Amino acid sequence: MEFLQDAPRLPHPFHQDRLLKALIAQRVPPARRAALEADLIALGDYACMAYERRLASTPGEPVLTQWGPWGERIDRIELTQAWREGPELTTRHAVLAAGHDAEAGAHGRLEQFMRVYLYHLASEFYTCPLAMTDGAATALKAAGNKDIIARALPHFLSRESDRFWLSGQWMTETAGGSDVARTGTVARRDEQGQWRLYGRKWFTSAVVGEAALALARPEGAGEGTGGLALFYVETKDAQGRWRDLSIDRLKNKLGTRELPTAEIHLDGLPAEPVAGLDHGVRRVAPMLNVTRTWNAVCATASMARCLALASDYARRRQAFGRPLIEQPLHARTLADMQAEFEGAFALTFHVAELLGQVEHHTASPAQTQLLRLLTPLAKLWTGKLSVAIASETLECFGGAGYIEDTGLPQLLRDAQVYAIWEGTTNVLSLDTLRALSASSLDPLNEEIERLLTHHDDRTAAEAVRSALDRARAFIDDCGNDAARLQAGARGLAITLARCMAAALLAARAGESSDDRRPALALRCFLAHGLDRLTDIDTDTLALLD
Repeated sequence: MEFLQDAPRLPHPFHQDRLLKALIAQRVPPARRAALEADLIALGDYACMAYERRLASTPGEPVLTQWGPWGERIDRIELTQAWREGPELTTRHAVLAAGHDAEAGAHGRLEQFMRVYLYHLASEFYTCPLAMTDGAATALKAAGNKDIIARALPHFLSRESDRFWLSGQWMTETAGGSDVARTGTVARRDEQGQWRLYGRKWFTSAVVGEAALALARPEGAGEGTGGLALFYVETKDAQGRWRDLSIDRLKNKLGTRELPTAEIHLDGLPAEPVAGLDHGVRRVAPMLNVTRTWNAVCATASMARCLALASDYARRRQAFGRPLIEQPLHARTLADMQAEFEGAFALTFHVAELLGQVEHHTASPAQTQLLRLLTPLAKLWTGKLSVAIASETLECFGGAGYIEDTGLPQLLRDAQVYAIWEGTTNVLSLDTLRALSASSLDPLNEEIERLLTHHDDRTAAEAVRSALDRARAFIDDCGNDAARLQAGARGLAITLARCMAAALLAARAGESSDDRRPALALRCFLAHGLDRLTDIDTDTLALLD
């Protein structure tokens, strides 16, 4: 009989994840573990089912039907099965609500993001609107508008699927993404005093949500970001019809195709100012910090999926008389990927834990400053790393990695979004410079020194300190040369992210004397180097002329 290669099988994402289990044992109070693990097991079960279902069926995408059979405008969006299952999975397992659980306190964020980590790939990026809904809840709490909070948060944080609402994030316009000062959407009051929005939003991810936070410029307001206001809107009326908005089309994207990203026109959509009629960008900032953490968690989850499939396949695929896992070079490739992933996992969940501590006022001032720096670092580094690991994963499968119906190319297509959504690598590198200008490197240095005391590996300590010293020297040497500092910002940011990840790996190795794998992960991670600084002066930029 003709040979048929065994396909890779997905190991149970919870039962087979030693990093996640170790994190629970170290960071989650014993009294909270049973409920958390029950949800994680269920989400892992769903992930396995969804993986098999996807391979056994033709992948689907959302479909927009703009017109009804008799000429009426309906703008109906039909969603994939995983998206239709999203509200039930989200509410039953507290994927979103856990992060705002008063009983969990500072641990709530960590427990929430463990759930997100397991649900993300199976959700077909339903986690994208969940991230925005989480961010909206956070921004509304910070703004303190009691009327909107009372109306929206019981829906956003509901544990009942029939009451659950999604919230969108309507910022991007054709004039630009990051340059929100060019926002053209206008807010006007009608004769009854109701604010209404008019304009075009170019990217509205998950437009199917029941609510959104939108930036708009009140009529007569000044230019720039200071003249923008943040508005809360509800997208549908009591009969489920769109309220004064139309959907022009769904985006045809490289990846995340199950996610209905739309271009829309607002034609008098009723809106309510979240807090005042100015400084809307400042009021949305708490939302961006939360969604960037979601981005890092989801990027890390994609890396975990890549490694799970590549490692399983390496045990099934025979080449030259033995399994791939027994081929030294292939095994080393997988080990290098695993080490990078473990660094990303450590940094990402450290940020998640810090977020909970800062939100519940149990963090020190230094930890608050550290979170401000680590959030963009974790997002930008994991975003770039997920693309590299997804690409390497496809190579691990040879030609099969390039064949669409194996499901493997989707891993690479989808991974590209992490480096783009909620700020590109360059945008976040510049944000890192702003964080450093506010607090310097001291909080990061102090945290790294604290972590290094848990491990007596002199090689690791010297590597981390050497990279940090070079980063500090680069900043000092740039002085007031803003162009030179900005040109080197990406290398600086990745260096700082890798230094923090290495310190976290060192601490884990020091706490795991009975398990040699954390020390091996640290050794492989250090072999890839920490220092990614590149000093590019203004003369060098003449290459672009």
